[in-house]
Amino acid sequence: MAALVAPGSPRPNSNSSNPSEPPPLNYNPNSNPNLADNLSNLNLNRPPSMPSPFGQPLNFPSSAPLPGVSSGSPPFSRPGPPPGALARPAVPPSGPPQSTLPPNVAPVRPTGTPIGQPSPFGYRPTSDAPPPGAFPSSGLPTGPVMLQAPSMRSLLGSPAIVAPPGTPLQPTPPFSAPPQGVPPPPGSYGPPTWPRHPGQVAPAPPIAGSVPPPRMFGMPPQPLPNQSMTAIPALGQTGAPVSGRPKIDPNQIPHLIPSSSPMLYEMHQGNQANPPPPAASDYIVRDTGNCSPRYMRCTINQIPCTAGLLTTSAMQLALLVQPLALPHPSEEPIQVVDFGESGPVRCSRCKGYINPFMKFIDRGRRFICNLCGYTDETPRDYHCNLGPDGRRIDADERPELCRGTVEFVATEEYMVRDPMPPVYFFLIDVSMNAIQTGATAASCSAISQVISDLPEGPQTMVGVVTFDSTIHFYNLKRALQQPLMLIVPDAQDVYTPLQTDVVVQLSECRQHLELLLESIPTMFQNNRTAESAFGAAVQAAFLAIKSSGGKLLVFQSVLPSTGIGSLSAREAEGRTNISAGEKEAQKLLQPADKTLKTMALQFAKYQVCVDLFITTQTYVDIASISVIPRTTGGQVYYYYPFSALSDSAKLYNDLRWNVTRPQGFEAVMRVRCSQGIQVQEYCGIIYKHNPTDVALPGIDCDKTIMVTLKHDDKLQDGSECAFQCALLYTTVYGQRRIRLTTLSLPCTSMLSNLFLSADLDTQFACFLKEAAHKIPSSPLLQVREQVTNHCFSVLLSYRKLNATASSSGNLILPESLKLLPLYTLALMKGTGLQNDGRVDDRSIWINYVSYLSTPLAISLVYPRMVAIHNLSPKDEDESLVPPMIPLSSEHVSDEGIFLLENGEDCLIYIGDSVDSSILQQLFGISSPNEIPIQFVLQQYDNPLSQKLNDLVNEIRRQRCSYLRLRLCKKGDPSGQCLLKTIEAN
Repeated sequence: MAALVAPGSPRPNSNSSNPSEPPPLNYNPNSNPNLADNLSNLNLNRPPSMPSPFGQPLNFPSSAPLPGVSSGSPPFSRPGPPPGALARPAVPPSGPPQSTLPPNVAPVRPTGTPIGQPSPFGYRPTSDAPPPGAFPSSGLPTGPVMLQAPSMRSLLGSPAIVAPPGTPLQPTPPFSAPPQGVPPPPGSYGPPTWPRHPGQVAPAPPIAGSVPPPRMFGMPPQPLPNQSMTAIPALGQTGAPVSGRPKIDPNQIPHLIPSSSPMLYEMHQGNQANPPPPAASDYIVRDTGNCSPRYMRCTINQIPCTAGLLTTSAMQLALLVQPLALPHPSEEPIQVVDFGESGPVRCSRCKGYINPFMKFIDRGRRFICNLCGYTDETPRDYHCNLGPDGRRIDADERPELCRGTVEFVATEEYMVRDPMPPVYFFLIDVSMNAIQTGATAASCSAISQVISDLPEGPQTMVGVVTFDSTIHFYNLKRALQQPLMLIVPDAQDVYTPLQTDVVVQLSECRQHLELLLESIPTMFQNNRTAESAFGAAVQAAFLAIKSSGGKLLVFQSVLPSTGIGSLSAREAEGRTNISAGEKEAQKLLQPADKTLKTMALQFAKYQVCVDLFITTQTYVDIASISVIPRTTGGQVYYYYPFSALSDSAKLYNDLRWNVTRPQGFEAVMRVRCSQGIQVQEYCGIIYKHNPTDVALPGIDCDKTIMVTLKHDDKLQDGSECAFQCALLYTTVYGQRRIRLTTLSLPCTSMLSNLFLSADLDTQFACFLKEAAHKIPSSPLLQVREQVTNHCFSVLLSYRKLNATASSSGNLILPESLKLLPLYTLALMKGTGLQNDGRVDDRSIWINYVSYLSTPLAISLVYPRMVAIHNLSPKDEDESLVPPMIPLSSEHVSDEGIFLLENGEDCLIYIGDSVDSSILQQLFGISSPNEIPIQFVLQQYDNPLSQKLNDLVNEIRRQRCSYLRLRLCKKGDPSGQCLLKTIEAN
C-alpha cells in the first residue's frame, strides 16, 4: 500500500542551489582552516594551512616529453577527492632528462640522499646539527633500563607494588604551529648527528676488544647488551628510605617524553631505513622510497632471518596497514600515475608492482623483482638507460621509482564491471522509543545537514527508508508533487519496489529529500509501535541497491525484535557471571545466531557497506548486530545512554565525517612479501573471499588492517625484506585506482638487533587487537593470563640476553619496550578486560579495537589527562593542549578540575574543593553538586571559558572524532571510573 507524505515546511538555510564542483589536482582533505564556533557545526580535521616544507607539489616529468599532470579541475569543498593523474610517456626516453624540480631540490633516490628542500620547522646549519624538534634518525634505544623490583609478576599484578606513573603520549600539536628558525641551505640534508633525546641514557664506554652489534645506518653506535643499564634503586635499598616491603620508586619509572613541535622524518638515510617515530607524535614524512609509517608499520624494524630467532624473542612479526591514512598537511601529496592501456609495470612471476627497490640491469633492459628475485624484461615503452650509479636516469622523475606510496590509474583488466556510483541509503528507526527519546528527530536533522557534503554529480544516488515493525520506502522522483510512501508490511518475507523509484539521483531529488526529512518526526510522532524490524529493513534496502552496491547508513534505537534477524534480550542470562569467564557468559559476546552473518556475507559479495548508528538507552545486543558492519567494512557508532540534548551534535559530526572522509568502495587488498616471509592471516573489518585477498566493500582513512607474518624459509643476514600492499578501489568520483604502499626493511640474525629495532606502538596495537579477538571465544580469565604472559615472555627473553649484567632482584627492560609493562597493566584495567561492566560496552570496545589505528591504540588504554582549572594563554610556539599530567592519584587534587580523554570519550572531573568562581566561569555552576545530568559545553563571555572551548575543539580535531563530554565528581559512577583509571596506571 502507499500513502502520501504530509508536506513539511521548507528547511531554512538550504544551500541546494550551490552545486559542488570537481576536485582540484592533488587536493589535501586536511587543509580547511575553519572550525565553527557552534559545537553542533564543528568541522573536524580542518587544521589551519601552513607552508609546506616541500614547497609546491613536485611535477614528475618523464625522460621524454609527456603531457604532464592533467589540470583544469576547479576547487571543490569536499575533503578527500583524488589527485590528478600523471600521464606516462608514449615514447621511450632517449637521453638524460631535464628535471623540472625546484632549484633547491636535490635529486632523490630511495637509497641515497633525500630531497634537500627547506623545512620551516627548524634550522639545520651547514654543520651536522639537527633542526629543533626534529625526530632523531636514531630512534633505536641506547641501552636497557633496569628497575630493581621483587619480580615482574608483582609489578603487573600485586596491589602492594606502586603502579608506575608515566606521562601519557602527547597528541600532535596543532597543524598551524608556526615555523621556527630558518630553512637550511640547499643540499644540507646530509647524515646528521642528532642530539640525544632527553629520556635516553648515555651509553657507557665500549669494552676493550668488544665488537658492537650491527646497527641501522644513521643511528649512533649501540652499546653491547650488557652495557648502559640504568639501575633504579627500589625503596628500601641502599640510597633510598626503608619502609617495609621494597617498592619501585615512582619517580624513577620510565615514562613518555612527548615532543613539543613537529618532527621531520626521513624514510631512508644512506642505504638503510630509519625506524619510525612514535605513532601519535607530530611528524612530517619525507618520502625517499620507503612508505610513510602512517600507511604501514612493522612490529620489528629489522626482520629476523629465521623463525627460531623470532620465537626466541617472543615478539610478534606483523604489519599494521592503513592504506588511506590521512597525511600531514605539510607532506607532499601522493602522486597518481597513468600508464595508459598497458597498465602499471609488474613482475611476471609474483605480480608485484614496480617500486623503488626493483633493480634495473643490462642497460635497463631487464629488472630484478625485490619480492621474488625473478629477472624480468623491461617493457619496450618503459625502457630507460642507466646512469653511472646503476640507476635509471629518470628514476628521480618517476613517482613509482622514488616514492614508497603511489597511486596508479587502473585499466579495464582490473574491472569486472563499470566502477560503481556513490550510493547513500539512509535507514531511520521510527519505533516508539526512537520517537520519544528524540533519536528520530536527531537522525533526520543530521542527515538533512550532511546532504550538501555528499559528492554531488550525475552519479550520486540517495534513498530513504523508515522502519518500525514495517518498512516504509519513499519515492523521491522530481516528477511527483511530494514524496510518496511505499509500505512493505511483511517483515519476514521482504521485497523492495523498483530501484528507479526509491534510489534517485541527488541532483534531482534534493528538494523532496529535505521536505521528507523535516516531515518524518511529525509523521510518526504518535507512533505506538515498539517493535523494530532492523534485519528486514536492512535486507530490503540491500535489495534496492544490490545491482549497484553502495552504503547503507542505519540509525537504530532499540533491540531488533521482529522480522528477519530478530533478537531477544539475552543480557539478563549472563549479567551476573559475565566477568567470571563461564562459557554461558561468553556466548553474550558472540552473535546470537547465523542469520545476520549470512546476510552480511551476501552484502559484502555485492559491494554493500553498512554503517550503524546506535542511539539507544537500553541493551541492543551489539555482539549480534555489529556482525554486519564488521563484515562489510563499515563502522558502529554507539551513543549510550542517548540524549537528544547532548548527543545530537556528536551524531551530526560523526555522520558528516563518515561521508566526507577520504574513502573508497568495492576494494580488494593484498599484501606481498619477499621470499622467506609469507602472510599468515588478515585481521580487521574485512571479508575474505579467497586465502590471499581481502574484500572491502568500504574502506576509509580510519580503518587499519593487521597482517600477521610467518617464515617459510631462511633469510640472508644483511639483505632487504620487502612488503608491498596493493589496494584496488573505486573513489567516490567513480575512478578505479590502485594504491601501492611499499616498505623495505633489513634482515638480521642477532637477537639484540630485534630488541633495538622493536616498535612499541605497533607491537602494542597488535597485542591489543589479538586480545580483543580472543575475548568472545575464550574465558576472560584466560585472556587476562595470556596478556600477562605475553609481556613476561618478551621481557624474559631480553633478560636472558642480558643475564650476565643483572642481579636476581633487577627488572631489566629494553629501551624500545620499556613502557610495555605499563601499557599491559593499563590494558588489564580497561573496558575490555576488566572484571565487571555491561555486555554492550565490552562488545563495542571489541568492535572498535578491530579497526583501531596505531596512533589511537595507546591512548585507548592509557588516556591523556590535563588540568583545566589553571589554563594559561597560548603562546605563539605552544599548543592549545596544556602539558599532560601523569596518571596517578597523587596528581589529582580536590582543588582542581581535570580532563581525561582516550580518543573516544572525554571526562571532566571536578574536585570537591574547587573555587566556585572557576566553576561559574567554566560551567555556569557554583558547586559540584549542581552538575547537570545532561551536559553541553557552553561558551561564556570570559577568557577561561574560551580557553576550555578551544582546548576541547583542538582535542576533537586531533582525534578526528567529536568526543562526548561528561562532567563528574567524586562519588559519581563516572568519577569513580576516572579515579579507577588513574589508580590503575
